[in-house]
Amino acid sequence: MITLDHISVDYGSRRILDGLNLQFHDHCITAVMGPNGCGKTTLLRCIGGLLRPNTGQVLVNGRAVDTFTPRELARQLAFVRQHPQTDFEFSAFEIVLMGRNPYQRRLQNESQADWDIVERCMRQTGTWHLRLSVPSQMSGGELQRVMIARALAQETPLLLMDEPVSSLDIAHQLEVMRLLRAATDKTILIVIHDLNLALQFCDRLLLLHNGNALYHGPIADGLTPENIRTVYGVDSHMADGRIVFDY
Repeated sequence: MITLDHISVDYGSRRILDGLNLQFHDHCITAVMGPNGCGKTTLLRCIGGLLRPNTGQVLVNGRAVDTFTPRELARQLAFVRQHPQTDFEFSAFEIVLMGRNPYQRRLQNESQADWDIVERCMRQTGTWHLRLSVPSQMSGGELQRVMIARALAQETPLLLMDEPVSSLDIAHQLEVMRLLRAATDKTILIVIHDLNLALQFCDRLLLLHNGNALYHGPIADGLTPENIRTVYGVDSHMADGRIVFDY
C-alpha cells in the first residue's frame, strides 16, 4: 500500500503539490494525468524517494519511504524515467542485468536464475535482439524499452513509470501496455498523456490540477468531458467508448 500523507512540494515560491492525502490501490494500474507542469513527475519522485517533500511523508506498507536503505527500497519499487540515461556504454543485456543488483551480495556474481530473468524480460519487451547493442546504437524508443525491461527484471511489487510509452511507436505502445496489464502482481503508477490509451489499459485515475487531486478513483468515472475541460481546457465527448476531442 502506498500512502501520501499530506504531501506538499515547493519549487522556489511556486507550490507544485499542495497537501495530497491519498492511498493507491494494490495490484492495479493508476494513470497519473494532468497538464505539463502540474506535478506528475514530482509526485513519482517523492514516492520513489528521489525527492523529499517540503511537508508530509510517503509511506510504503506503513513505513516512511525515507527510512529505507537504497537496497531495501530497490526491492520495493522500480522507476522508469521519462528520458532514459546511461552514464556508460553498457550493452542492453548488462543494463537489464543491473535490475538484479538489489538481490546480490557484495562481490557476488549473477546466477543463472538472474540471467534467465533478464532474458525473459527482454523477450517480453521485444528487446532481446538488442542484447549486444550499446545505447549509442539504439533509438530513443529502443532504449526506453530496455529500461522497462530492467525495471521488470527488478521484480518489485511497485512500479513507477514516468511517460514510459511517449517515445514509442503505436505498436510498441500497445505491446508495453498489454505487458503492464498482464502484470497483475504489481501496483503500477504510470504518467501518461494519451487519454484513450489510459482508458483502455488503466484501472484507476489520479487527475492533478493546480497541485491538488481533482479526481482519484475508477478511470471510467474520472475521464469525463467536464474534468477534461477543467484540467486541459479542451472540449470533448464520448463516442463508441472513446474520447473524441471537439475542434
